[in-house]
Amino acid sequence: MKILMPVDGSEYTRYMLDYAAAQGRWLGNTPHEVTFLTVVPPLPPRARGFMDEAEAQAFYRNEAAGALQRVVEFAARHSWQPTIVHRVGQPGRVIADMAVEEGFDLIVMGSHGHSALGALLLGSVTSQVLAQCRVPVLVVRR
Repeated sequence: MKILMPVDGSEYTRYMLDYAAAQGRWLGNTPHEVTFLTVVPPLPPRARGFMDEAEAQAFYRNEAAGALQRVVEFAARHSWQPTIVHRVGQPGRVIADMAVEEGFDLIVMGSHGHSALGALLLGSVTSQVLAQCRVPVLVVRR
């Protein structure tokens, strides 16, 4: 089974990972192909205008690394060997598109995450994925 796990470094990512690790009968006992995906929203055009391409790419890499650091450590502790992917774009759309285009069987994601507008948009990425994607989604709540 190909499982896509979008991660953003939030506490909801940790809840999702804890839940997945506890579900050994579907994740740990049979070989599965697990991919951790972090999506960095694009820089606003005005901010991007002050950076050259190398600076922008370094910014995106640093943002992704921050979201992935604890996830990679978690995977190592649980003997998982995931594929690690980071993309730039609108998170809901990127997650939904990748799940379909790369033939994932399941998306496992937290119910909430980071958002530029804080509490106003919590859960918006999950809602977008549910609305835009025909791949089954397991949403892990706190």
